[in-house]
Parts: sequence; C-alpha cells; structure tokens
Amino acid sequence: MLPEKQKEQEEFLAKVAKGLDKIFNGDKRGSKRPIGFVLLTYPFAEFDKGDSRCNYISNGAERKDIVILMKEMIARFEGQPEIKGHA
Repeated sequence: MLPEKQKEQEEFLAKVAKGLDKIFNGDKRGSKRPIGFVLLTYPFAEFDKGDSRCNYISNGAERKDIVILMKEMIARFEGQPEIKGHA
C-alpha cells in the first residue's frame, strides 16, 4: 500500500475506533471502560488474491495482549479445547 494511502487508512481507522469506543463505553476512559475491542480490516480484492495483509486498531490493548488474544481465538476457531490466557 502506498504511504499516503496507508496514512489515510490509519486516520480512518482511528476515527472508527473513537466512534466504537464512544458507543461501547460512553464517556468512560481507561480501566473504567467495560468493553475493550479490536477491529481488523483487510482489502477484499487483495485478500482474494492471496494477500493476507490486515490492519488492526483497538481501544487500548497492547500489541502483546492482542497476540495472545489472536492465538486463543485461532485455537477456538480450530476447535481446540479452551486455553487459559492473559489477554
């Protein structure tokens, strides 16, 4: 993706995340928020061609916690038994 297109995508995702955070959590901030989220987006055209690039944004989770969360979700999607994690 071109740098200017990437910047547009990042700005757009930041606006979406701010809106979702407002919907989920109202005016609560930090640890007072009841809902955390991660939004994944990918371009359909490239994905259909085998390009699995994906952008994500969250309302506060650290990257290491997102990695744990994704590993746990993949295990569940693949039908493995419940795994205890720290995300």
